[in-house]
Amino acid sequence: MTSRKNAFTSISSAIVAASILAASASPALAQQPAPGNGMAMPGMPMHQGMPMPGMSMPGMPMRQGAPMSNPATDANPSTQAFKAADDKMMQDMNRPMSGDADRDFVAGMLPHHQGAVEMAKVELQYGKNPELRRLARGIVAAQEKEITQMQAWQKKHPARP
Repeated sequence: MTSRKNAFTSISSAIVAASILAASASPALAQQPAPGNGMAMPGMPMHQGMPMPGMSMPGMPMRQGAPMSNPATDANPSTQAFKAADDKMMQDMNRPMSGDADRDFVAGMLPHHQGAVEMAKVELQYGKNPELRRLARGIVAAQEKEITQMQAWQKKHPARP
């Protein structure tokens, strides 16, 4: 009976040790890019370019390092227009937080909405699909209305020194 008890204790100890080892390695492994696809974690693409301190948006590409490019499409006018709109939006969203949730919400959403408007305008300029062109027109109308609403809120609630 003693040998069975010792064997059970040894197995239990091995399982506990393996669990501790796996748990301590998990955070480090989760931060490592997956081989071959530039992904930090499955389902979370990494957006190349500028860092965005304090901004973590699951599912949203995050810029780090050189901009994503594809030599086959980089010279395309619509690609250049989309990249310009995206780069401006990302730069304008990269700002310090005030600590005021309402103010930070509006300050972050304004460039986000403006970026959506600019990208929709690129679709209207270069896109051919009627369904997507209707969607783009709807985006421009809705986002411009919300931009006006947020700008009015900012005027009514000026930043305090």
